[in-house]
Amino acid sequence: MKKIFHLSTCDTNRRILKELNLPEDFIKQDIKVTPISEAELKELHQLSGNYEMLLNKRAKKYSERKLKDKNLQESDFKKLLLEHYTFLKRPVLINGKQIFIGNSKKVIASAKNSL
Repeated sequence: MKKIFHLSTCDTNRRILKELNLPEDFIKQDIKVTPISEAELKELHQLSGNYEMLLNKRAKKYSERKLKDKNLQESDFKKLLLEHYTFLKRPVLINGKQIFIGNSKKVIASAKNSL
């Protein structure tokens, strides 16, 4: 599969999409318009190894709920990811069997090299 989960209202995500210049065969899913499904999340989990890696711990809702002070399990991370798009670390790019999570320069450079 060739797909990117992104947020079109995020300047950083827009910049990254432009920088990556994805080929036509990539599916672009704006998670605010089309929230991630349970099946899609399951696939991301299989590629990444866990749900925590997919969780955006810098999200406003994460700090508002004081989630860093709680002892969260994998099932809690999954529930949060399905609850609201803001909990997904963005962008998430899938290129075949490879997954690239987040917007760090290192991750984006690796994603770019995989294309």
